[in-house]
Amino acid sequence: MTSRRYAVAGTGHRARMYVNALTGVHADAGEIVAWCEPNPGRAQFHAEAVARDLGRAVDIPRYEPADLETMIAERDVDVVVVTAPDHAHADLVTRALRAGADVVVEKPLTTTAEGCRAITSAVEETGRSLIMTFNYRYAPRNSSLREVIASGEIGDVTSVHFEWVLDTVHGADYFRRWHRDKANSGGLLIHKSSHHFDLVNWWLQDAPRRVYASGGLKFYGPDGAGAAEAGPRPSRGSEAEPGDRWSIDLAGEPTLKALYLDSEHHDGYVRDQDVFAPGITIEDNLALVVDYRRGAMLTYSLNAHSPWEGYRVSVNGTKGRAELQVVERGAVQTDANGDAVVDPSAKPEVGGGDELRPRGDRLIVQKHWQEAYEYRIPEGIGGHGGGDAILLRDVFDGSGEDPLGRRAGYLDGVRAVSVGIAGNISLASGGPVIVDELDLGVDVGTGLGDAGPDAVVDAGAAEAVGGGVA
Repeated sequence: MTSRRYAVAGTGHRARMYVNALTGVHADAGEIVAWCEPNPGRAQFHAEAVARDLGRAVDIPRYEPADLETMIAERDVDVVVVTAPDHAHADLVTRALRAGADVVVEKPLTTTAEGCRAITSAVEETGRSLIMTFNYRYAPRNSSLREVIASGEIGDVTSVHFEWVLDTVHGADYFRRWHRDKANSGGLLIHKSSHHFDLVNWWLQDAPRRVYASGGLKFYGPDGAGAAEAGPRPSRGSEAEPGDRWSIDLAGEPTLKALYLDSEHHDGYVRDQDVFAPGITIEDNLALVVDYRRGAMLTYSLNAHSPWEGYRVSVNGTKGRAELQVVERGAVQTDANGDAVVDPSAKPEVGGGDELRPRGDRLIVQKHWQEAYEYRIPEGIGGHGGGDAILLRDVFDGSGEDPLGRRAGYLDGVRAVSVGIAGNISLASGGPVIVDELDLGVDVGTGLGDAGPDAVVDAGAAEAVGGGVA
């Protein structure tokens, strides 16, 4: 395997997954040679982590985002890993491609139709590689559902119902960070739900045609239903009383303290804003109806203030039905200080559960006129349902077979955000939106025949990638 020279653009918390991979399991894939980051404190945190992991001093210079092209030239960068805030993706991706580097980009690809056009143009102009890191495709439970659909076991899909719930710890966190401003994140329909829309696009091997959305800010914010019960609020978590369930203590978690609390004097970014404070422009309750090109329809809902966290997917076909249920945290469990792990999907070992709602996943398949059976889901290891480790293997060593078509490119990224972009327009207009009228720079239906529903044809092929009937 060829060793490559990597730069990381955006050194917040999410960058750790890639940094750790390049100093650990995938160290033979290459080395980190530069940071593109406006905040020197955050870049220094990661540089010190690299030195500790490698057991030696490192010289990894930091460049301002305005100097991205200079960085790529001076440091002879092969690949730029983009983990910056969502609104910056289009600019960083297009400039990196045109400066001669390949790109690995965190979801979402971008937040606007304009960003889609810019990235599409840069990819077509340069012919360079762009990898989308949709880690949920790699989670064994989601791959198993793909196997069931692709095998034809439930026939042609007619409809999908997809419900995702974020609990009052993880869900609340989007309302205290930069994500709370839709100009930064595109709202949860893009930042969070692009994961989910990509799953549906991938499961169905189809592209969205029309989107209608409804939603609003109903729980968080100064006028939300949760504000009155929460009582008088501090402006930020570091000023909250011990045990405040709605605040996060940055000082109590070394990584968050170093990345944000100790680094905020460089740029003024406050990571622990109050979730009931003014200034939130994103929604916490969302519902969509999406029509697909081949005739299936999706009903989708997202709630960001649930008492438990996970998702339910029901897929109806002409021969039967498949149902996937995932509990990532059955109940929020806090420590003596009132604190809890923010994202249970990233640290599955801490997910709470009980007899009524045990943590775990289950895939049930039932054909017409037959009894239901459970489809065995291979056990995942690590974050995001076991998807992170397999994704990183593909990102840094993409030489293995990919029978399920899990590797994602820029077109998959465009398809995923097209639903959220259309949904945001629908929220504003009150009417349905035709995806082809968004002018995304590419036909989202392009290439659908290349990896269609016959990618996995039977249970034997499914067994080959780790699934099967229990």
